[in-house]
Parts: sequence; structure tokens; C-alpha cells
Amino acid sequence: MTISLGRLEHVDARTVWQSEPRDFTPWLAQNLGLLGEALGLDLELVQMEAPVGNYACDIEAKETNSGRRVIIENQLESTDHTHLGQLVTYAAGLDAAVIVWIATSVRDEHREAIDFLNRHTREAVDFFVIALELVRIGTSAPAVVFRLAASPNAWAKNAAARPEVSDRMNSYRSFFQPLMDELRERHHFTNARVAQPQSWYAFSSGVTGITYGLSFTAKGELRAEVYIDVGDASRNKAIFGALNEVRTQIEDQLGEPAVWEPLPERRASRIGMVRANTKIEDTQSNGDAVRSWAVNRLLKLKEVFGPRLRPLLASVPNNAANPPY
Repeated sequence: MTISLGRLEHVDARTVWQSEPRDFTPWLAQNLGLLGEALGLDLELVQMEAPVGNYACDIEAKETNSGRRVIIENQLESTDHTHLGQLVTYAAGLDAAVIVWIATSVRDEHREAIDFLNRHTREAVDFFVIALELVRIGTSAPAVVFRLAASPNAWAKNAAARPEVSDRMNSYRSFFQPLMDELRERHHFTNARVAQPQSWYAFSSGVTGITYGLSFTAKGELRAEVYIDVGDASRNKAIFGALNEVRTQIEDQLGEPAVWEPLPERRASRIGMVRANTKIEDTQSNGDAVRSWAVNRLLKLKEVFGPRLRPLLASVPNNAANPPY
């Protein structure tokens, strides 16, 4: 029996992106999910060329769940001292919590410098170096590989930063960890890896300002929702109103009624599904059933709302006038 196998080849990044600022950075801004997979984070774009004094950081983003500020500096070449200095300057100027340096080749001395920063900075700050690789087999299109060259000692930092928490908070963490693992490994719904002791989680929708959320409420409910907050109240209400116009169609696709909350007293709006009479204490005996409900609703929200979100944001202008709510 003859077996024909292809040969993996490395591709020069400059053959795909001739210019880092004109080509690679805009591409990365539209594909932060690929970088997030390598980092274990859900990322949302804030802006490109974020100003820092007389300089500009390539990309400013945020971590979806925690809201931590993320800065990303790119090089289509080997790491150098100049960019190391820029990275520290941008981190200080933007008060970043996650600092990511991407280059096509990582020098040992720069990897060691990032390892040093991870060992000696405060626990809430994480430094990463990513080696950018392009590969292909035969005549296939090149594929991007983000390889971690330096990263925080996650276990040590988490252990140092983790305060003593109550049994209730630990129950939340115990509930969310297997849920997060299933969403990541089976459904590619999130890049998040480590559950925190909190009663809610936000997951990236792929559209900045709109997230999928899951939370235990003070009313004793579990909510799975689409949370709309693009930073402008009138635009949030206009987006909500546009979705509400096709409410019947959306609920038919969801397979159940939704709770529609324009939240007129707040900037944001939300649309969700509710599992009544569900407290974190209940998950001690029926955690699998509750997680199954949560996973199914989050996947359904993504299926129904996902295709609508990006076209909808493009159609709703900034400072939308006369919102319906």
C-alpha cells in the first residue's frame, strides 16, 4: 500500500504581509480569536494605534470576562531592544494588565527578559512573547501558528494572587470550570481556561461591545444572555430595538421565549433566557443538569444572534438618534 504524505513547509511572513502596520496589524485586529487561542484568553478589539504620548501601540484590546486591558506590539522580524523598550513604555502609559509581543523570531535574551518581568512584576500583570509562524503543505494556503515563546507562570501567579475565598465562591468556581472546559474543548466557544470564584462569566461574541453571558442572579435564577454595550447608550438601544423588531423570528429560532430588557435606566441592554429556581447551592446535587442547560442556551444564543450581530452594528450608526427605548 502506497501512502502519500505532504511535507510541512515554513513560509516567510513577508510574502503574506509586506508591511506590519498596513497589512499585519489590521489582519490581526480582525483575527484576535486566533491569538486568544494561544493565550487562553477571549479578546475584544478596542483600537489600533492606541496613542501613548508621542507614540502609538499597535493594538489595544481587552479581555472579555475580566475587562483587563491588553496591549499587543507586532514585529515581522526578530525581536529587538527597541521594541522591548516600547512594550514597557506602552504598558506603563496604558496601564495594561496583559502585554503581548509578537515577532517572527524570538531572541533568547528577549525571552529571558520577559521571563524576568513575569517573575518580578505584580501578580495582576502578565507578559507574553509569541513567535509568529506561517506553514503550509504543498500548494495549500499558508496557515498561521502562534507559538508561545514566553508566558507567565500561571500557577505561581494565580496561587500568589488568589485570596482566601468563601465556600460559596469556591462553589461558583467548581461549577464554572467544567462548563468552561466543555465550551472550549468540545464547542470552541471560548478560549478561557481558568474559572474564577465569581457568580458570572462573559464570553466573546466576536463583535466588540456585545458578549454572551451566564450568571447566577440574586433572584435565584440562572441567566444566559446577550449583553449589548458598545459604549454609547443611544446606539445600544438602537441595536436592541432592531433585534426586537424581529423578536418573533428570534424566539422561534431559540425554541423558547426570551426575556427582553432594554434597561432604560442604564447604558446597556440585554436579551436572555432564564432557568428559574436555580441557585449555586442547587448545583451540588444536579450540577450536570444545570451545566447542560447553560451550555445548550449559550450555544443557541451564538447560533441565533451570531450571524446578526456584525451586519447589525454596521447598519446602526454611532450616536443613533431617537432610540425606541
